[in-house]
Amino acid sequence: MKKGIRHGCLAALLLACIFAFGTRAEAESAEGIKNGIFAEDIDLSGMSAQEASAAVEAYVEGLRETQITLLAADDTEVAVTAGDLGIFWANPDLVTDALEVGIHGNVIERYKLLKDLEQENLILPIEISFDLQAISDILLERCVQYDVKAEDATLVRENGEFRVVGGQVGYALDVETSVDRVSEQLMKDWDRQPCTIALDVEVEQPRGTAEDLAQVKDVLGTFTTSYSSSGPNRSANVSNGCELINGTLLYPGEEFSTYESVAPFSQANGYYMAGSYLNGKVVDSLGGGICQVSTTLYNAVLQAELDVTERHNHSMIVTYVDPSADAAIAESSGKDFKFVNNLEYPIYIEGYTQNKRITFTIYGKESRSADREVRYESKVLEVINPPADVIYADGSQPIGYVVSDSAHVGYKAQLWKVVLEGGQEVSRTQVNSSSYKMVPRSGTVGTATEDPVAYEEIMAAIGTGNLDHVRNVIGMLTAPPEENYDDSYEE
Repeated sequence: MKKGIRHGCLAALLLACIFAFGTRAEAESAEGIKNGIFAEDIDLSGMSAQEASAAVEAYVEGLRETQITLLAADDTEVAVTAGDLGIFWANPDLVTDALEVGIHGNVIERYKLLKDLEQENLILPIEISFDLQAISDILLERCVQYDVKAEDATLVRENGEFRVVGGQVGYALDVETSVDRVSEQLMKDWDRQPCTIALDVEVEQPRGTAEDLAQVKDVLGTFTTSYSSSGPNRSANVSNGCELINGTLLYPGEEFSTYESVAPFSQANGYYMAGSYLNGKVVDSLGGGICQVSTTLYNAVLQAELDVTERHNHSMIVTYVDPSADAAIAESSGKDFKFVNNLEYPIYIEGYTQNKRITFTIYGKESRSADREVRYESKVLEVINPPADVIYADGSQPIGYVVSDSAHVGYKAQLWKVVLEGGQEVSRTQVNSSSYKMVPRSGTVGTATEDPVAYEEIMAAIGTGNLDHVRNVIGMLTAPPEENYDDSYEE
């Protein structure tokens, strides 16, 4: 019987101890975080949830002034702070985790955990994150400004000599990938100390080296046309268009657009009103005469044997080159003259005007054999002469009023390229074909008069379909009447 009592007393004592320990553990839980629990270097022992949160937030707040150096274009340093990049505490549930240590599991497990904490601290990580939008804003506002466009090396021709003008390396910040790079490095590898982060900057090397451009010295093709019969406005337009093209450097594979080089056709861009073709008539327009610029360049390009990618003939024949040797440009109809530098080295286009003559010369590195000669032959397939004059009677204008437009002979023609080597023809290929409108001479003639005889005579003249005859009749009808003189006299 005693022995059983003694065992019963021991069991009761153990239960009392366990109950007492459990009660003490629950009391400690209610009081705050257990001893030996840290948020990284912050001792949270005995803290309430509010105190622990405040302690961690104060630590993160202290990181806001940490300097982060961003390397923008050309390794330009942009100093910002962690606060600028939107730093924030990313795991506030750390406090909840700290509070729950030692309050779960059975009494034995909790007792063991508390004993372990007496021997070794429990370190909970503080997770830091950043506002991606804030990072993006910083990059756009303070880093993109250091981007620069690549500038190719180019040539300047002065006093008959070429001078190389060095290019510039281009830098372009990739904002999207840079945001990812900054956020990833700061959230994964950052030791909470000042650091430097290289942004994702795309580097574009300029085209052309001094060695390449030094090869541009040979005349590949040259051509000249005359505009000696042009008035001052058309002459000014030809000179202006030539100047806008002069100095162009084309790298291998690069395409040249004449229209893009000389447009827009406006007074601000140096153009005047002058005659141009429109719907079979000659009308005044800004930039009239610009097609002589494109035509002259076309023939120089042919001589250089560059790759022509777009060419259009005029609607009516022009007189400054042979049929099919012209190249028209027109904004209204979308006509352009384009070509590609199909050579291995850059080419340089020189254009100038002198004594009402326009010349284009294309320089590059000559790779053709010295005995190679290129000729271009215009072949007229058909000539379409205009029929009788077209004359319009205008009853609102008096007899004597005449406005006329010249006739234009129609043509169908081809341009052929003939290659000779050593003086012998080795190839003959068709370059293009062209069709030019035939336009009869036309005129508008005034018929208003109170004299029925004069009216009948002018209408009869119009009926002949001959504008020269109409002018003769007008001359007779509008001539002043002859005066009768009496030669007799009295003494």
